[in-house]
Amino acid sequence: MGYIGDRMARRKKVYEGKAKILYEGPEPGTLIQYFKDDGQVDAKPQGAVEGKGVLNNRLSEFFMSGLNSIGVPTHFIKRLNMREQMVRMAEMMPLEVVVRNYAAGGMTERLGIPLGTALPRPIVEYYFKDEKLGNPLVSEEHIVAFGWGNQQDLDDIIALALRVNDFMTGVMLGVGVRLADFRLEVGRVWEGEFMRLIVADEISPDSCRLWDIRGLDLSEREDQGRDPVPLAEVYTELARRLGVLPSNVTHTTKPTLIN
Repeated sequence: MGYIGDRMARRKKVYEGKAKILYEGPEPGTLIQYFKDDGQVDAKPQGAVEGKGVLNNRLSEFFMSGLNSIGVPTHFIKRLNMREQMVRMAEMMPLEVVVRNYAAGGMTERLGIPLGTALPRPIVEYYFKDEKLGNPLVSEEHIVAFGWGNQQDLDDIIALALRVNDFMTGVMLGVGVRLADFRLEVGRVWEGEFMRLIVADEISPDSCRLWDIRGLDLSEREDQGRDPVPLAEVYTELARRLGVLPSNVTHTTKPTLIN
Protein backbone atom coordinates (compact mmCIF):
# COMPACT_ATOMS: atom_id res chain seq x y z
CA MET A 1 0.00 0.00 0.00
CA GLY A 2 2.92 2.33 0.71
CA TYR A 3 4.16 2.06 -2.88
CA ILE A 4 0.73 2.80 -4.29
CA GLY A 5 0.30 5.76 -1.96
CA ASP A 6 3.74 7.15 -2.91
CA ARG A 7 3.02 6.71 -6.62
CA MET A 8 -0.34 8.52 -6.32
CA ALA A 9 1.27 11.33 -4.32
CA ARG A 10 3.81 11.96 -7.09
CA ARG A 11 1.15 12.44 -9.73
CA LYS A 12 -0.40 15.84 -10.26
CA LYS A 13 -3.98 15.95 -9.00
CA VAL A 14 -6.33 17.82 -11.31
CA TYR A 15 -9.60 17.46 -9.40
CA GLU A 16 -11.08 15.60 -6.44
CA GLY A 17 -14.77 15.02 -5.90
CA LYS A 18 -16.84 12.88 -3.52
CA ALA A 19 -16.36 9.67 -5.50
CA LYS A 20 -13.34 10.17 -7.77
CA ILE A 21 -9.93 11.79 -8.14
CA LEU A 22 -8.56 12.94 -11.51
CA TYR A 23 -4.82 12.97 -12.18
CA GLU A 24 -2.82 14.10 -15.17
CA GLY A 25 -2.67 11.30 -17.73
CA PRO A 26 0.40 9.69 -19.31
CA GLU A 27 -0.42 11.10 -22.76
CA PRO A 28 -1.49 14.58 -23.91
CA GLY A 29 -5.24 15.04 -23.68
CA THR A 30 -5.73 12.20 -21.18
CA LEU A 31 -6.53 11.90 -17.48
CA ILE A 32 -6.36 9.08 -14.95
CA GLN A 33 -9.68 8.64 -13.16
CA TYR A 34 -9.34 7.02 -9.71
CA PHE A 35 -12.48 5.64 -8.05
CA LYS A 36 -12.78 6.15 -4.28
CA ASP A 37 -14.77 4.07 -1.81
CA ASP A 38 -16.82 7.03 -0.58
CA GLY A 39 -20.52 6.39 -1.06
CA GLN A 40 -23.44 8.68 -1.79
CA VAL A 41 -27.18 8.39 -2.26
CA ASP A 42 -29.10 11.20 -3.97
CA ALA A 43 -25.89 13.28 -3.88
CA LYS A 44 -25.63 12.94 -0.06
CA PRO A 45 -22.33 11.53 1.29
CA GLN A 46 -22.73 8.13 2.98
CA GLY A 47 -19.17 7.48 4.18
CA ALA A 48 -16.77 4.86 2.88
CA VAL A 49 -18.24 1.69 1.36
CA GLU A 50 -15.64 -1.06 1.22
CA GLY A 51 -14.87 -2.16 -2.34
CA LYS A 52 -17.17 0.42 -3.95
CA GLY A 53 -14.39 2.09 -5.95
CA VAL A 54 -13.27 -1.22 -7.43
CA LEU A 55 -16.82 -2.14 -8.41
CA ASN A 56 -17.66 1.27 -9.85
CA ASN A 57 -14.47 1.20 -11.93
CA ARG A 58 -15.53 -2.14 -13.44
CA LEU A 59 -19.17 -1.14 -13.88
CA SER A 60 -18.35 2.21 -15.50
CA GLU A 61 -15.89 0.41 -17.81
CA PHE A 62 -18.65 -2.05 -18.74
CA PHE A 63 -21.20 0.64 -19.58
CA MET A 64 -18.80 3.08 -21.27
CA SER A 65 -17.23 0.32 -23.40
CA GLY A 66 -20.69 -0.82 -24.43
CA LEU A 67 -21.64 2.71 -25.47
CA ASN A 68 -18.41 3.13 -27.43
CA SER A 69 -19.11 -0.13 -29.25
CA ILE A 70 -22.48 1.12 -30.52
CA GLY A 71 -21.12 4.49 -31.63
CA VAL A 72 -22.03 6.63 -28.62
CA PRO A 73 -18.91 8.73 -27.92
CA THR A 74 -17.57 8.65 -24.35
CA HIS A 75 -14.40 9.78 -22.60
CA PHE A 76 -13.44 6.19 -21.69
CA ILE A 77 -10.19 4.85 -23.21
CA LYS A 78 -9.23 1.82 -21.10
CA ARG A 79 -9.15 0.47 -17.56
CA LEU A 80 -5.66 0.53 -16.08
CA ASN A 81 -6.07 -1.45 -12.86
CA MET A 82 -8.64 -2.23 -10.17
CA ARG A 83 -9.38 1.41 -9.33
CA GLU A 84 -8.18 3.47 -12.28
CA GLN A 85 -9.04 4.08 -15.89
CA MET A 86 -7.61 6.33 -18.59
CA VAL A 87 -10.07 8.82 -20.03
CA ARG A 88 -10.06 11.63 -22.57
CA MET A 89 -9.75 15.14 -21.22
CA ALA A 90 -12.88 17.15 -21.97
CA GLU A 91 -14.25 20.60 -21.26
CA MET A 92 -17.11 19.74 -18.93
CA MET A 93 -20.43 21.49 -19.31
CA PRO A 94 -21.74 22.83 -15.97
CA LEU A 95 -24.81 20.61 -16.19
CA GLU A 96 -26.14 17.31 -14.94
CA VAL A 97 -28.42 15.70 -17.50
CA VAL A 98 -31.09 13.48 -15.95
CA VAL A 99 -33.16 11.00 -17.96
CA ARG A 100 -36.33 9.78 -16.25
CA ASN A 101 -38.31 6.68 -17.24
CA TYR A 102 -40.39 6.43 -14.06
CA ALA A 103 -41.54 9.02 -11.56
CA ALA A 104 -39.31 9.13 -8.50
CA GLY A 105 -37.28 11.51 -6.39
CA GLY A 106 -37.58 15.19 -7.27
CA MET A 107 -40.23 14.59 -9.94
CA THR A 108 -42.69 13.09 -7.45
CA GLU A 109 -42.02 15.97 -5.06
CA ARG A 110 -42.37 18.73 -7.66
CA LEU A 111 -45.30 17.41 -9.67
CA GLY A 112 -47.11 15.08 -7.30
CA ILE A 113 -46.89 12.13 -9.70
CA PRO A 114 -47.18 8.86 -7.75
CA LEU A 115 -43.89 7.10 -7.14
CA GLY A 116 -43.16 4.42 -9.73
CA THR A 117 -45.50 5.78 -12.42
CA ALA A 118 -44.23 4.88 -15.90
CA LEU A 119 -43.73 8.10 -17.85
CA PRO A 120 -45.30 8.43 -21.32
CA ARG A 121 -41.80 8.85 -22.77
CA PRO A 122 -38.29 9.34 -21.38
CA ILE A 123 -38.01 12.87 -20.01
CA VAL A 124 -34.68 14.74 -20.15
CA GLU A 125 -34.02 17.34 -17.46
CA TYR A 126 -31.09 19.70 -16.85
CA TYR A 127 -29.60 20.68 -13.50
CA PHE A 128 -27.02 23.41 -12.98
CA LYS A 129 -23.97 21.95 -11.24
CA ASP A 130 -23.56 24.01 -8.08
CA GLU A 131 -23.83 22.15 -4.79
CA LYS A 132 -24.07 25.38 -2.80
CA LEU A 133 -27.30 26.10 -4.70
CA GLY A 134 -28.50 22.52 -4.45
CA ASN A 135 -27.91 21.76 -8.17
CA PRO A 136 -31.12 23.53 -9.25
CA LEU A 137 -33.33 22.42 -12.14
CA VAL A 138 -32.88 24.72 -15.15
CA SER A 139 -34.55 25.09 -18.54
CA GLU A 140 -33.09 25.16 -22.04
CA GLU A 141 -33.67 28.92 -21.97
CA HIS A 142 -31.35 29.27 -18.98
CA ILE A 143 -28.66 27.18 -20.67
CA VAL A 144 -28.67 29.25 -23.86
CA ALA A 145 -29.11 32.62 -22.15
CA PHE A 146 -26.21 32.09 -19.72
CA GLY A 147 -23.89 30.67 -22.37
CA TRP A 148 -23.59 27.16 -20.90
CA GLY A 149 -24.49 25.75 -24.30
CA ASN A 150 -26.22 26.62 -27.57
CA GLN A 151 -29.22 25.09 -29.30
CA GLN A 152 -27.05 22.65 -31.24
CA ASP A 153 -25.49 21.51 -27.96
CA LEU A 154 -28.94 20.88 -26.53
CA ASP A 155 -30.00 18.88 -29.59
CA ASP A 156 -26.81 16.82 -29.30
CA ILE A 157 -27.27 16.29 -25.56
CA ILE A 158 -30.80 14.99 -26.03
CA ALA A 159 -29.68 12.64 -28.79
CA LEU A 160 -26.83 11.35 -26.60
CA ALA A 161 -29.00 10.99 -23.52
CA LEU A 162 -31.74 9.05 -25.29
CA ARG A 163 -29.24 6.68 -26.93
CA VAL A 164 -27.62 6.05 -23.56
CA ASN A 165 -31.08 5.46 -22.10
CA ASP A 166 -31.95 2.90 -24.80
CA PHE A 167 -28.69 1.03 -24.18
CA MET A 168 -28.85 1.17 -20.38
CA THR A 169 -32.54 0.24 -20.21
CA GLY A 170 -31.95 -2.84 -22.34
CA VAL A 171 -28.86 -3.95 -20.41
CA MET A 172 -30.62 -3.52 -17.07
CA LEU A 173 -33.79 -5.32 -18.11
CA GLY A 174 -31.60 -8.20 -19.25
CA VAL A 175 -30.47 -8.75 -15.65
CA GLY A 176 -33.85 -8.12 -14.02
CA VAL A 177 -33.41 -4.46 -13.12
CA ARG A 178 -35.63 -1.50 -13.97
CA LEU A 179 -33.78 1.75 -14.72
CA ALA A 180 -36.01 4.40 -13.16
CA ASP A 181 -33.70 7.31 -13.92
CA PHE A 182 -30.04 8.21 -14.24
CA ARG A 183 -27.80 11.22 -14.66
CA LEU A 184 -25.07 11.99 -17.15
CA GLU A 185 -22.36 14.57 -17.47
CA VAL A 186 -21.32 15.78 -20.89
CA GLY A 187 -18.02 17.23 -22.07
CA ARG A 188 -16.71 18.95 -25.20
CA VAL A 189 -13.72 17.59 -27.12
CA TRP A 190 -12.06 18.88 -30.26
CA GLU A 191 -11.33 16.55 -33.16
CA GLY A 192 -9.34 18.61 -35.63
CA GLU A 193 -11.39 21.72 -36.30
CA PHE A 194 -14.63 20.17 -35.10
CA MET A 195 -16.07 20.10 -31.59
CA ARG A 196 -18.24 17.23 -30.45
CA LEU A 197 -20.01 16.31 -27.22
CA ILE A 198 -19.19 13.09 -25.41
CA VAL A 199 -20.47 11.24 -22.35
CA ALA A 200 -18.00 11.86 -19.51
CA ASP A 201 -17.61 11.34 -15.75
CA GLU A 202 -18.98 7.83 -15.00
CA ILE A 203 -21.99 5.56 -15.35
CA SER A 204 -22.43 3.47 -12.21
CA PRO A 205 -24.94 2.83 -9.42
CA ASP A 206 -23.89 6.23 -8.04
CA SER A 207 -25.62 7.87 -11.00
CA CYS A 208 -28.61 5.53 -11.46
CA ARG A 209 -31.86 4.79 -9.63
CA LEU A 210 -32.29 1.03 -9.91
CA TRP A 211 -35.26 -1.13 -8.95
CA ASP A 212 -35.24 -4.90 -8.86
CA ILE A 213 -38.06 -6.25 -11.03
CA ARG A 214 -38.45 -9.37 -8.87
CA GLY A 215 -40.62 -8.67 -5.86
CA LEU A 216 -40.51 -4.91 -6.28
CA ASP A 217 -42.74 -3.04 -3.84
CA LEU A 218 -42.09 0.67 -4.14
CA SER A 219 -44.74 1.74 -1.64
CA GLU A 220 -43.25 -0.34 1.17
CA ARG A 221 -39.74 0.80 0.50
CA GLU A 222 -40.08 4.51 -0.07
CA ASP A 223 -43.43 5.49 1.37
CA GLN A 224 -43.48 3.32 4.47
CA GLY A 225 -39.91 3.90 5.51
CA ARG A 226 -38.23 0.54 4.92
CA ASP A 227 -34.50 0.57 5.41
CA PRO A 228 -32.65 0.78 2.09
CA VAL A 229 -30.45 -2.07 0.96
CA PRO A 230 -26.81 -1.45 2.03
CA LEU A 231 -24.85 0.23 -0.73
CA ALA A 232 -22.12 -2.42 -0.80
CA GLU A 233 -24.73 -5.08 -1.56
CA VAL A 234 -26.27 -3.03 -4.37
CA TYR A 235 -22.93 -2.55 -6.14
CA THR A 236 -21.91 -6.18 -5.63
CA GLU A 237 -25.18 -7.65 -6.83
CA LEU A 238 -25.30 -5.51 -9.96
CA ALA A 239 -21.70 -6.40 -10.82
CA ARG A 240 -22.48 -10.08 -10.26
CA ARG A 241 -25.52 -10.00 -12.54
CA LEU A 242 -23.60 -8.22 -15.28
CA GLY A 243 -20.69 -10.64 -15.01
CA VAL A 244 -18.07 -8.05 -14.06
CA LEU A 245 -17.56 -8.88 -10.37
CA PRO A 246 -13.83 -8.67 -9.58
CA SER A 247 -12.41 -11.80 -7.98
CA ASN A 248 -11.03 -9.92 -4.97
CA VAL A 249 -14.41 -8.55 -3.84
CA THR A 250 -15.86 -11.06 -1.42
CA HIS A 251 -18.84 -9.38 0.30
CA THR A 252 -21.31 -11.13 -2.01
CA THR A 253 -24.76 -11.58 -0.55
CA LYS A 254 -28.22 -11.96 -2.04
CA PRO A 255 -29.80 -8.52 -1.69
CA THR A 256 -32.79 -7.06 -3.42
CA LEU A 257 -31.29 -4.51 -5.77
CA ILE A 258 -33.06 -1.23 -5.06
CA ASN A 259 -31.24 2.08 -5.07
